[in-house]
Amino acid sequence: MSLIEDLKWRGIIYQQTDEEGISEALSKEMVSLYCGIDPTGDSMHIGHLLPFLTLRRFQQAGHRPIILVGGATGLIGDPSGKKEERQLQTIEQVQDNVQSLQKQLAKIFDFDGDSGAVMVNNFDWAGKMDLVTFLRDYGKHIGVNYMLAKDTISSRLDTGISFTEFTYTILQAIDFYHLYENHNCKIQLGGSDQWGNITTGLELIRKMSAEGSKAYGLTIPLVTKSDGTKFGKTESGAVWLDRDKTSPYEFYQFWINTSDADVIKYLKYFTFLSKEEIEALEQSFEAEPHLRAAQKALAEEMTRLIHGEEALQQAIKITQALFSGEVKELSAEEIAQGFKDVPSFSVEGTEELRLVELLVDAKIVSSKRQAREDVQNGAVYINGDRVTESNYTLSDADRIEGQFTIIRRGKKKYFLIKY
Repeated sequence: MSLIEDLKWRGIIYQQTDEEGISEALSKEMVSLYCGIDPTGDSMHIGHLLPFLTLRRFQQAGHRPIILVGGATGLIGDPSGKKEERQLQTIEQVQDNVQSLQKQLAKIFDFDGDSGAVMVNNFDWAGKMDLVTFLRDYGKHIGVNYMLAKDTISSRLDTGISFTEFTYTILQAIDFYHLYENHNCKIQLGGSDQWGNITTGLELIRKMSAEGSKAYGLTIPLVTKSDGTKFGKTESGAVWLDRDKTSPYEFYQFWINTSDADVIKYLKYFTFLSKEEIEALEQSFEAEPHLRAAQKALAEEMTRLIHGEEALQQAIKITQALFSGEVKELSAEEIAQGFKDVPSFSVEGTEELRLVELLVDAKIVSSKRQAREDVQNGAVYINGDRVTESNYTLSDADRIEGQFTIIRRGKKKYFLIKY
């Protein structure tokens, strides 16, 4: 199966400017192709992943990926999908974001060998460009009517669009032209919302490059959930690639909680498992859905890819401990990950704590009478161990690495005591 056939089987291809031309180019030689992202924040979230994972598939097939982080275009703001002007960031903010995103993207690609990835920042060429050069050398080739026909621009005409954002599509077109001329880049890959910007780049290449030049565009579909809710969002917000914003355990949990209706699609989209491996998981899933083998495979593949094997094993350990109740086996770091969103109560000092009083002070129960009843009835656990003595006093031995005590009331209600 060819690369394009594999991408079609996975449902990844949305639009191609010239399907025959792309297939022919890929079959003849190693092709350089690029995908870009603007550094509007200091971390990517999983909604950004699919274009870059698709770019990685091209690298696995022997082609060279160019990863562009838009230090220049990030200063302007893509009007795509926005109803109002973006808040402009300082150059310092944007360049800090560039470095953060480059580190995250570097984990996905291989930078060695003939098809080693190339990382670029469009501030290196666009940031040095003066206004007259922009207008004479590039603006002259892109007509206003042509730009007004773009959905990203026409959709903003009623609410208003600044000249700054109006020219964004030309800046991105300059990127494609620059990479075409300096890196022999033949294909731009992006999300479906980037179609207008990609075709503007092709228009600029057609008008400024030698006759007979060939360049192409390819877009991937918007990732959706079967229930209509937005992909990549949880109750606590976006699922980030930065482990300080979304811990590896939370990242793992997002994927393992994928619905039955979406899991096979996401295995095709996001993992590098083969067609045979995914079809085997699909058969297992259909025969024994309660085992959730497909979800486990998805969570493991994605967590390993973004955070590494050690973080994956840590996430699995936390998951198993919470399921079994054997939480005393967890380290303080693992507790901080696994219990990030549970109710917590901070205790100052090192004095011993009476359990009944702590249950009331931490608002785990409403009264001392209720606390004593819960303890005597065996409904209270400290670090996974049931405590039935109403006069129990917590000691240093109950403090995991001197930082945490985990109290469970009933089967699933966890509370975190912090020291």
